[in-house]
Amino acid sequence: YKRMLQHFKTLPQLLDYFKDEQTCKDYLIQHRWGGKITCPFCNHEKVYTTNRGYKCASKTCHKKFSLTVGTIFENTKLPLRTWYAAIYLTTSHKKGISSLQLSRDLGVDKKNAWFMLQRIREIFFTNNKPVLKDGLFHVDETFIGGKNKNRHAHKKVDGSQGRSTKDKTPVFGIMQTGGEVFAIKVPDTKTETLRPVIEALIEKGAIIVSDEWTAYHNLGKDYDHVVLNHREEEYVRGAFHNNGLEGFWSLFKRGYIGIYHYMSAKHLDRYCMEFSYRFNRRRTNDMERFSDAIKRTHGKRVTWKQLTANPETDDVVSCEYEVVE
Repeated sequence: YKRMLQHFKTLPQLLDYFKDEQTCKDYLIQHRWGGKITCPFCNHEKVYTTNRGYKCASKTCHKKFSLTVGTIFENTKLPLRTWYAAIYLTTSHKKGISSLQLSRDLGVDKKNAWFMLQRIREIFFTNNKPVLKDGLFHVDETFIGGKNKNRHAHKKVDGSQGRSTKDKTPVFGIMQTGGEVFAIKVPDTKTETLRPVIEALIEKGAIIVSDEWTAYHNLGKDYDHVVLNHREEEYVRGAFHNNGLEGFWSLFKRGYIGIYHYMSAKHLDRYCMEFSYRFNRRRTNDMERFSDAIKRTHGKRVTWKQLTANPETDDVVSCEYEVVE
């Protein structure tokens, strides 16, 4: 499969290959289990084929299951061919694709398209797996939300210009020079909020480049801290700058303004991970990202109830990062 798919460069070529459901199922079997179907409940390798799916041959398990159980495709009424097209579009479009556009492209209703995109974003999460440990790092924060000056008079929020959390949600980012970016939604940009994230991902003694924001003032105790004073229009000092992370913020906000137009605070972490995933694989081609995404579909089950639950009153599965040592 890998040898054949690496030559595909367009969506029509992808759909020509996945011409029927059996081809799609074979591809999922190859990427989920390495070609040999295994029980998703007990990992027993011997299974029976039934009229509706499979059945575990283990005497202690003996459960029935389908090919898509435990994946983002579980209980879907849509063909896998449609799902594969949606995954390809999501991973290949630099600034993402909106649910309305996906609805028109795939011929599904808007509600289905939104649900598909949220389930696809679920596969981009890599909880408990910090990837930034040593080297030269850049830290910065940005705020996601509309500008108060652009609102109608009756919708303006007093005191919300600039770095306000009244109507905007802060996002904190860490980027390794020439490497990966890590973006996470945070409640505020105070020292007690940002410092634990930095300490969990970056080893002490590393070089950190930041602006003059007060939350970074004490980094010099544990790190080689380089401060660029943006207020005095200092953006580069020799080899030190924040251009890489600023470029990521620019791409993220272009997607916000031009594609999605609005990102709710509830699901903002999903958008952060979507943009981070594409950015961190910017040196791979579209088919490599598609293949990697299919491998990640296992163990990422999320339901409509979980996505639409009220976080203040209902039990929901958190989609936020868990930053651990």
